[in-house]
Amino acid sequence: MFLSAIVMMKNRRSITVDQHLGNIFMFSKVANVILFFRLDVRMGLLYLTLCIVFLMTCKPPLYLGPEYIKYFSDKTIDEELERDKRVTWIVEFFANWSNECQSFAPIYADLSLKYNCTGLNFGKVDVGRYPDVSTRYKVSTSPLTKQLPTLILFQGGKEVMRRPQIDKKGRAVSWTFSEENVIREFSLNELYQKAKKLSKQRDEGPKEPLEQQELPNGESKKDK
Repeated sequence: MFLSAIVMMKNRRSITVDQHLGNIFMFSKVANVILFFRLDVRMGLLYLTLCIVFLMTCKPPLYLGPEYIKYFSDKTIDEELERDKRVTWIVEFFANWSNECQSFAPIYADLSLKYNCTGLNFGKVDVGRYPDVSTRYKVSTSPLTKQLPTLILFQGGKEVMRRPQIDKKGRAVSWTFSEENVIREFSLNELYQKAKKLSKQRDEGPKEPLEQQELPNGESKKDK
């Protein structure tokens, strides 16, 4: 009964079937460890060892599907954000060992396919690989962190908002990384329309003033 209550609480943040099943199996293993130890300490140690080996060798598969995402390193992220301040960036700070990041990967990729354009770009940086980036952008990478993944919106090269938010005590406010939540919280539809309009104006270029436009006979409208 207690295990069921824990699983239900944990599954409140789950957004995919894989996450739900993963939570159920994980807590089932915990319950089995306790039962084996009560039955025989040696069996408990053996089962615990097998579980640890399984967790270390059988990691969740990486997402390899289509996406419009630019991957940053510790040396390129600041340079890219500052390159063109007219471009809005949404950057995911992730770690490959995080199950939450792996579950969010296909959702983020799908969002990039739908909303990426000249003025609205999507990026990712592996803070597990580049710890100095996690320090600069204040994204915790501890094993018990609730800040992975973190999505940050940059406009004009500056951070505008992030999810999950961080409270005054430095703790992450619980937030569900679903496609609907990202679209709503980051106003992706509005950002996309503004970015498309800006891109269109940039492609058209500055228009010649009306009074300086020439007529077919070589005279200008101003002369007329």
